[in-house]
Amino acid sequence: AGRDFYQILGVSRSATSNEIKKAYRKLAKALHPDKNQDDPDASQKFQDLGAAYEALSDPEKRELYDRCGEECLKKDGMMNNNDPFASFFGDFGFHFGGESQQHETLRGADIVMELMVSLEELYNGNFI
Repeated sequence: AGRDFYQILGVSRSATSNEIKKAYRKLAKALHPDKNQDDPDASQKFQDLGAAYEALSDPEKRELYDRCGEECLKKDGMMNNNDPFASFFGDFGFHFGGESQQHETLRGADIVMELMVSLEELYNGNFI
């Protein structure tokens, strides 16, 4: 049946995009593997969180997920199964979970977007 992305983020199915973003920021700080080195499941929890945010923060992916779950996202090629954070941070060859895979990343056109962030958000790194 796949993972319940709403449960992973701790939000309701009617959550706004702003509520999803806030939940992701809070949990990303709390669940980061560097802060939970004694938890052997920390990397997996962090990857699950990233996958949940990737799916629910994009209106098109969220609509597809709401219709038929994670399997539809995978089947339609809308989720990066190898590293959900590559789309946020770029692929620098670091993979969560300690695996050292060699794979080619197909690159598309650059994405340019305008973001409005405050000086405080820039300083704290809270603008994703």
